Amino acid sequence: MNQYQKTIAQLQESPKTWLITGVAGFIGSNLLEQLLKLGQSVVGLDNFATGHQHNLDEVESIVGSDLWNNFKFYEASIMDVDALSQAVAGVDYVLHQAALGSVPRSINDPATTNAVNISGFLNVLVAARDAEVTNFVYAASSSTYGDHPSLPKVEDVIGKPLSPYAVTKYVNELYSDVFDRSYGFRSIGLRYFNVFGPRQDPNGAYAAVIPKWTQALINQQDVYINGDGETSRDFCYIDNVVQANILAATSRVDQSEVFNVALNDQTSLSELYLLLQAELRNHGIENQKAAIYQDFRAGDVRHSRADIGKAQQIIGYAPEYKVKEGLTKAMSWYVKRLS
Repeated sequence: MNQYQKTIAQLQESPKTWLITGVAGFIGSNLLEQLLKLGQSVVGLDNFATGHQHNLDEVESIVGSDLWNNFKFYEASIMDVDALSQAVAGVDYVLHQAALGSVPRSINDPATTNAVNISGFLNVLVAARDAEVTNFVYAASSSTYGDHPSLPKVEDVIGKPLSPYAVTKYVNELYSDVFDRSYGFRSIGLRYFNVFGPRQDPNGAYAAVIPKWTQALINQQDVYINGDGETSRDFCYIDNVVQANILAATSRVDQSEVFNVALNDQTSLSELYLLLQAELRNHGIENQKAAIYQDFRAGDVRHSRADIGKAQQIIGYAPEYKVKEGLTKAMSWYVKRLS
């Protein structure tokens, strides 16, 4: 029995109360689903800026009405300090997922990204500190590594940020460290690397690559690859991220920490395109169109791969799904929802 299995058993035996900000989003709704399945009480907060009611509706249909009754929802922004104060009252663990993601969005509108990702983050951090929650876990980002060329990425070696979004996520880490030093309030940041899975939005200008390409392939549309296709990422299936959040929240650390959440693997964009075509073929969807290559995207790093040794050693992180396994698991949802 690994650490995650032990933690799940302990939570089922002694349920806790959790707050998830950004609960109607892709990652937030997957955290909600797993926690409710484990018999936990969950408070959620979202203003639907990037999250969706249909994500919550889907979780309700999956877990059933009895478990759904363990969920309390606040429709509010993390800029609303009164709503945050109410939401965090009596909570054991905070999983802060709310943010404005996307490098291109931050380049187009740095002021809004800064307001939500820094001021909003600080609001949640202060509310959690004042409520004396047991553990505060937040979504950090691999974008923090910036222009540092070394691979794999190790937590204490970063470069200069390449986008306003990356700046905001690094500032989150700085605030977390200062709150530890100033108030003794510890937190754990999880640097996500290209998360994918069910309920990830394929639409809009800032859609993640896997659902966006999958939807295009299903509907026999063209797929555009930024650059020459050799750009690589450490794609991480959502269940691995859920595991990391639960392990981080229930861990005991001596100081604020940051952990990579990924696989220590690399998949090029061209390889990913072929994997998606193959998985769709297994579902009876044939699309042999060649991808169309276009200019590199501003603010993007060339290659990314995470060293996950620190998370493995300290919190017992043990990712269960590699990229292909994650795509296989997610594809049924994609085919059903994105057709």
